[in-house]
Amino acid sequence: MNNNENEIFAMVLDSDEKENIEVQAQKIKSNDSSQFDENQNEGKLSVDVARDKKNLFIISTMSGAEAEKIEVFVHGDLLTIRGFRKNPLSFEKDVEFFYNECFWGIFSRTVVLPVEVKGDLASAKYQNGILKVKIPIKNVNKKIKIEVIDD
Repeated sequence: MNNNENEIFAMVLDSDEKENIEVQAQKIKSNDSSQFDENQNEGKLSVDVARDKKNLFIISTMSGAEAEKIEVFVHGDLLTIRGFRKNPLSFEKDVEFFYNECFWGIFSRTVVLPVEVKGDLASAKYQNGILKVKIPIKNVNKKIKIEVIDD
C-alpha cells in the first residue's frame, strides 16, 4: 500500500444549518477516537450505491439522526457511515411496544466501494433525514498516448 491508500478522509456533519448540511472530506489520523462505543450493539444501515460517468453516490435514509451524530469515513476502497438516533419514547415510563421495528441507538455501515475513488474530494450532504455522499471516481482506464519513433 502506498501512502495515499493509508489515508483516511472523514466528514463529520455539523448542525449549524439544520435543513441543509454539506461538508467536504478532511484527512484524519487513523488512530483518532470517535464518539461511538465499539462494544455497543449497532443497527445496520441500508444504503444505495450508484454512479454516473464521474462520481460514485452513496445514499442512505437515517430519519431522526442529528447531524452532529453522523460520521462518514473514506479509507481506500471502503466507506463507513456511523451515527446515532435517539428513541423519542426513551423518556416515557412504562411504555410497552406492539411493534418494535425501527432501530434506535448507534448504527453503522461499511461498504466496499465498487470502483477506485478520490476520497480526498468526497462530500456529504444531509437533508430531510437523507444522507447523500458524492465521491469522484478515479480515471484508471485512461488511454495513454503512444509516441511512435521511426528508426
